[in-house]
Amino acid sequence: MAYRAGTPIPAWHFLADVTRVAAALPTGNHVLNVCSDRYRFTVGFAASLVAGKVSLLPSTHTPEVIRQLKLFAPDAFCLTDDPNCEIDLPRTRYPEAADGWLESTSLSGERQAWQVPSVETGQVAAYVFTSGSTGTPLPYKKTWGRLVRCVRDGATRLGLNTRPHTIVGTVPPQHMYGFESSVLLGLQTGGALCAERPFYPADICSTLAQAPRPRALISTPVHLRALLAAEVALPEVDLIVSATAPLPRDLARDVEKKFGACLLEIYGSTETGQIATRRTAETVEWQLWPGVTLSLRDGQAWAQGGHVEQQTAMCDVLELTQDDRFLLHGRTADLVNIAGKRSSLAYLNHQLNSIHGVVDGTFFFPDESHASSTGVTRVAAFVVAPTLEPTSLIEELRRRIDPVFLPRPLMFVDRLPRNDTGKLPQEALRELAARHLRHA
Repeated sequence: MAYRAGTPIPAWHFLADVTRVAAALPTGNHVLNVCSDRYRFTVGFAASLVAGKVSLLPSTHTPEVIRQLKLFAPDAFCLTDDPNCEIDLPRTRYPEAADGWLESTSLSGERQAWQVPSVETGQVAAYVFTSGSTGTPLPYKKTWGRLVRCVRDGATRLGLNTRPHTIVGTVPPQHMYGFESSVLLGLQTGGALCAERPFYPADICSTLAQAPRPRALISTPVHLRALLAAEVALPEVDLIVSATAPLPRDLARDVEKKFGACLLEIYGSTETGQIATRRTAETVEWQLWPGVTLSLRDGQAWAQGGHVEQQTAMCDVLELTQDDRFLLHGRTADLVNIAGKRSSLAYLNHQLNSIHGVVDGTFFFPDESHASSTGVTRVAAFVVAPTLEPTSLIEELRRRIDPVFLPRPLMFVDRLPRNDTGKLPQEALRELAARHLRHA
């Protein structure tokens, strides 16, 4: 069922832990599961499921988000494995086994009889949340049957339905992508998940080396780029999966070459879950999950069918090429129009990060209005490029993009404020910009 530091945790032991933790949960019906250990998170989720409780999976745990969660579910409590957790909810510490066996490195003992619990397909398993235009988290219901269908369809597309893999994830289990691909995928394919969540290249390689083959790495473009740049020995991997941000084709090809493994990219959203995949090194087209369809109305793409709970508007600019295939042209909110010339932040970011010497970089809108005092839209940019001079970087950008899209200002920083999944929250970028300009 799982591995911790290379030591197997059998399925019967997992189910015993689920029973034990379910009995220890408080009476509230909504659980904020913030366990950082992937095995404990999975036990907590399964325990909540068999106890008839609903897991809450917001994208962040800021005080404001927690305040909004309490309004949504006043009976919510927090399940945590962190003794220093300060989340402002009634807190329940993940209960360790009485004999300490869960944390043992031997896990010796006689095999016990076990039976997989039955869960109704219509049971609400979780609520995931996206930020609305007002900043209030918007809940999206996820029923158990639809979650299972999504993951099983994905397993077929990833080639994991007939050959179970050991799953190593660099993304947190609370994130929709991490939840589906590093937790549910193991539960539904007969594979095994690794309890660790490695972040740095050396840790990722160490965790991979301890995981039995065949093994799959569930990761992000940020982590994959860091792995390529690191001077570490890369263990053999049988499958690499990437999501959370578009993966440049050159990066996909470099990853496949260096790892000697197939890299598949997943497309989806918090609202819909995973709905498409592609082999980025070979094609720009995405192929939809079985039963999922896209339709266009007034330039807006809508997803429905299959495991998608309800007809859902997509936040990306999509172009249908066949009934089950499409092209991704960037996020709707990323479109930039300056002086009648159009581009996208995704394109600008690709050009910036393709410059030799740029370690990381991003364009962004510096304020909510996306416009200067004269009413003209401007974009700013942060860049991590310790070996480059500002003038040479601007000149290189000028050769790649129209001058109207040159960043104003271009700010050099030591690192970008990426979150656990490698994304760059706009609020964090604006705060960094304000601090940078104050000290400029």
